Amino acid sequence: MAGKVVITGLGTITPLGLNTSGFWQSLVAGRSGATRLPEQLPADLKVRIGAQVQEYEPLRFFSPNDISLLDRLSQFALIAAREAVADAGLSRDELRDGAVIIGTGCGGKETDERVYQMLYREQKHRLHPLTIPRGMPSAAASQVSMASGVTGPVFTVSSACASANHALIQALLLIRSGLVEVALAGGTDAPFTYGLLKAWEALRVLSPDGCRPFSNDRNGLVLGEGAGVIVLESEGHAKRRSATIYAEFCGGGMSADAGHITDPSTAGAAAAISRALQDARLNPEEIDYLNAHGTGTQANDISETRAIRLAFGAHADGIAISSTKSMHGHALGAAGAFEMIATILAIKHGVAPATINFNEPGSGCDLDYIPNQSREMKIRAALSNSFAFGGLNAVVAVRAC
Repeated sequence: MAGKVVITGLGTITPLGLNTSGFWQSLVAGRSGATRLPEQLPADLKVRIGAQVQEYEPLRFFSPNDISLLDRLSQFALIAAREAVADAGLSRDELRDGAVIIGTGCGGKETDERVYQMLYREQKHRLHPLTIPRGMPSAAASQVSMASGVTGPVFTVSSACASANHALIQALLLIRSGLVEVALAGGTDAPFTYGLLKAWEALRVLSPDGCRPFSNDRNGLVLGEGAGVIVLESEGHAKRRSATIYAEFCGGGMSADAGHITDPSTAGAAAAISRALQDARLNPEEIDYLNAHGTGTQANDISETRAIRLAFGAHADGIAISSTKSMHGHALGAAGAFEMIATILAIKHGVAPATINFNEPGSGCDLDYIPNQSREMKIRAALSNSFAFGGLNAVVAVRAC
């Protein structure tokens, strides 16, 4: 195997805080980021709660001219990337030959929605000349590249709710291969538009009153938004500049169910978990904590529990598991980035976040889900799961340094 890949910078903007410190403090405290959606939404919209970024004022972060060219998901990605780069202490010269890989499940839906309003409701016949570059799925990666001065590989990964984990694994592979020594990777999404909310509403998987993963009274997911960006470096590059290292990004596993577009496969998810362990050269018994995909839907939580049992065997009962989606919601293409950062910080601080809103285990959910209160514990190594519609699975492995 090539040299180690390490994590040296973290950046977030989430429903739990405008930066990583706020995000982590909220996770440890077990605070929910879900709130009632604005009252001015159309009356025919049945979903009324969501985990939106609170107290977000774009003008605190961008000039008016910049905002006109940045979809909300690009704004989030830029804010998270700025924090991650500053946290890592990287200069533009050190970033220049690196990579940027950003996952998104939705792309620029805010831009799309505004275009359709102008064309079909307002009957306008002309759009802004930069509408396409503002709303294209690769906009966030491009904007982060330009802001950071990165001239190496820059691209977007889109695999629904596994997008961020797939982006992180691609960055891991790029560094291992020697093509780059540093990468910014993560995910971003901003799904709170009328059209997208109506589409999710039609799926009948949204909870009307809160996300309760693995609990017997769970009734669906709560949408979230935001971005998470992580700085990855080869161990040699990090040590040469005396960087502070959070943890080792030691492996990733990917699989496809090749089955149903929405119904998850236990075997497919278990394959991704096992491949992550194999790639990281970790024995199942070395995993102390697992950040679950844990959406709070009937199908996912049972299937994921079975997948964990299938991949870990008897050790499944010894793993502390939580779904932080119970707090930050399901941020789609950004979810894996939130959860990877939560996992990294759990290792660093020796605290595993809880699964909040937990009543009692649901049928088929019989593992240790860290109910309602975070847990102090030593974490040697951990996994974070992301499973997406279309049967696209990506699992990342992190180890204490």
